[in-house]
Amino acid sequence: MKLSTIDITIIIAYFILMIVIGFVMKNRAKKSKDNYLMAGKKLPWYMLGLSDASDMFDISGTMLLVSMAFLYGFKSIWIPWMWPVFNQVFLMVFLSKWLRRSNATTGAEWLGTRFGLSDKGVKQSHAIVVVFALMLCIGYMAYAFVGVGEFLEIFIPYETIKEVVPFLNHNLETFTAGSSEYALALIEAKNATAQFYGVSICIVATFYSIVGGMHGIVLADFIKYMIMIVCSIFVGTIAMQHLASSGIVITDRMPLGWDNPIFGKELGLDWSKILPDATLKLQKDGYKLFSAIVSMMFFSGVLKSLAGPAPNYDCQKILSTKSPEEASKMSGFISIILLPIRYFMVMGLCILGILFFKDLSLHQTADGINFESIMPAVINKYLPVGLVGLVLAGFLGAFMSNFSGTLNAGQAYIVNDIYLKYFNPTADRKQVINMGYLSGIVMVILGVGLGLLIKDVNMIFNIITAGLYGGFVCANVLKWYWWRFNANGYFYGMLFGIIASAIPPALSVSGITTYFDGTRMLYFFPIFIVIQLVACVLGSYAAPPTEKAVLHSFYKNVRPWGFWKPIHDELALEDSTLEKNKNFKLNMFNVFLGITGQILLTLVPMYLILSRWFALGIVFGLFVIIAFIMKRTWWNRLTDF
Repeated sequence: MKLSTIDITIIIAYFILMIVIGFVMKNRAKKSKDNYLMAGKKLPWYMLGLSDASDMFDISGTMLLVSMAFLYGFKSIWIPWMWPVFNQVFLMVFLSKWLRRSNATTGAEWLGTRFGLSDKGVKQSHAIVVVFALMLCIGYMAYAFVGVGEFLEIFIPYETIKEVVPFLNHNLETFTAGSSEYALALIEAKNATAQFYGVSICIVATFYSIVGGMHGIVLADFIKYMIMIVCSIFVGTIAMQHLASSGIVITDRMPLGWDNPIFGKELGLDWSKILPDATLKLQKDGYKLFSAIVSMMFFSGVLKSLAGPAPNYDCQKILSTKSPEEASKMSGFISIILLPIRYFMVMGLCILGILFFKDLSLHQTADGINFESIMPAVINKYLPVGLVGLVLAGFLGAFMSNFSGTLNAGQAYIVNDIYLKYFNPTADRKQVINMGYLSGIVMVILGVGLGLLIKDVNMIFNIITAGLYGGFVCANVLKWYWWRFNANGYFYGMLFGIIASAIPPALSVSGITTYFDGTRMLYFFPIFIVIQLVACVLGSYAAPPTEKAVLHSFYKNVRPWGFWKPIHDELALEDSTLEKNKNFKLNMFNVFLGITGQILLTLVPMYLILSRWFALGIVFGLFVIIAFIMKRTWWNRLTDF
């Protein structure tokens, strides 16, 4: 353990600050429901964007990115398309504006603007969105829980607390030291220790997020992100100094093609003579046919992006902006503030991991090295005193940011879409706030409970991206772009999508299948889409169209493009000045530029760390050109539909 008195003091001071923020923001949050859940829609777009980026700069995801950078090198920039990372581009170009025009409080409440509030299908659709949103929130909290436990176990390993917390020892004394039984029991003891840390940190995160509401969350996110910027600069700079002073050519230690983002039909990285455990990991991950995998990730990612934001913290931040134009600015700001800062740290930790790999104390699993432990191992061993504490405080803040943002979204659904809608519509301010507290506690219990069943970060990442999002896509694409799609179709599309995509994850968690090993879930995605599409279309035509008044109101307010001609023609008879949204081609052009810009923003810090100045100049120059073009085609036209 490498935690000095200075490091421990920094961490304790950070936690005290978070608790103080909770108390300070408590009174402001209690003014009203909107103040508690959405900060009264008065926060500027750049603060909300920074807060959203802070939610995404989490421990679990960063551990995963560092391991991917180590194993896949520059080709790892394509793997986050699994999320997909470029959904923020679709949001910034047009979908954030469309969503914000509803003036809703949650994604489920937004359905009322699209399908109305009267028929049975609307109530069913509302219910299925709430169920999905809560499942998603619980999944994200489990994701954060698993990552923070693995992270802390490196710094405060089982051996240092086994006498203080004896219930974690898994009866080690009954086995002979050095035996296979002892080794397995030791692994279980370390896993239990990680879970113990996860539960402990969740308690602190729960306190400040439940008490402080959205105001407290955004302020805490701002402070944390400032810390992460400082940490990223230091980590990246230290990596550059070590690399320069070592005289080592980093590519000599890595497979041929590791430093090239361009790929062919196959991945083409041969680890067999360098690190056999890496070869096993690549085989398990299943990225050999890299071109086909990236194509499938792009296909699924585009559909997920066209569906708009999932009902989580991202959706809540968009709905909390002052105006539709600020919603777009917020979504665009996220990529700019997040990618360069995060990848400067990711690549810095990766390079330090390569330079000192043989000296790192990495976690072992039944399948060999746990490459996700590279990040905490490097921080623990090679960062100076003080910076270790700052980085730990930042990453623990990152955990709490991700955890609390997700928790806030879950609370919003329980309070607005369950409690106020079905149980107590006339609840006063105090009752609403108290229900927010209670719902937050319930969400934490469920999220932590799921986290205790998960084996590692990669598994819960795949459950969220392929399992939960797999059931979300089709119904949420059609709701924007097809006028005949109704609440009945939405309900059955979501229902069959969730059922179809939830069965494999459930079997995988229970150990019955290996669905989430590698990229297998991508091959099932087209099947999920077909099931959902059939359910959506049959469900829609099994019920009358949505009321014309609702469709007219939605079309006039949101102004979507797509298959809305019958509605536009009806409205044009009443208002001959009504213009059709003809920005589809321009929007897609900006999406293309935005996705390209994201890739370039990711490559900039990677080339900078390796001091590849010529490549850095080309990449940065291309990004400047794209930014200049989008200033004219996107920023200057934010008020156009």
